[in-house]
Amino acid sequence: MTEPAHEMIAPSRARPIARRTMHDEIVECVRDMIIEGQLPPGARIHEGQLGKLLGISRTPLREALKFLASEGLLELVPGRGAVVKKFGAAELRDMLQVLSALETLAARQTCANATDSDIAALRALHDEMMRHYARGNRLDYYKCNQAIHTRLVALSGNAFLAATHESIQSRLRRIRFVGHEGATKWAAAVAEHEAMIAAIEARDPDKLVALVVRHLDNTWERVREIV
Repeated sequence: MTEPAHEMIAPSRARPIARRTMHDEIVECVRDMIIEGQLPPGARIHEGQLGKLLGISRTPLREALKFLASEGLLELVPGRGAVVKKFGAAELRDMLQVLSALETLAARQTCANATDSDIAALRALHDEMMRHYARGNRLDYYKCNQAIHTRLVALSGNAFLAATHESIQSRLRRIRFVGHEGATKWAAAVAEHEAMIAAIEARDPDKLVALVVRHLDNTWERVREIV
């Protein structure tokens, strides 16, 4: 006789296990080091040194490095271990062109599909980003900036589009960060975002598409000398 199936009831005090929390913290810490250039493109990760710096053993560090490799920020090279991914100029240009195509498609769908509360949430993210800009906090500004791009695409309602966009955006973390290096470049990027959020609030797809294209074209112009 088959016993009846029983649904598992989640304990009221259940919390995420500590290992997962530590993994997230390690991933974020090493990712930030790559974004800010503390671990520059082409650099080999010395697990012993980095583990000692972070106060962790090699096992959780290696798991974090594998995750960052899946994001496209590192390469796992036989005989060398983890190496910070270094992109060529042509490869970066190609990725930015594809990113532009994805974001323009998303822009039209978002203007049509987003609710008023969705747009209000985007505005809140933008305002938070501007507060970081006013304080000169580049890393937190950057993280809000990327969250806005991610949310803009997610609001299109196209899950495959969002997943494809994220896979490219994750590889461009470092290059997008250096794209607003220096007061002039940063101010220009901020002005472009100001115009974009206004177009979203106006639900003007044609204007938003034009602004997104210009923003990503200008991103390339801001970084091409560096790469």
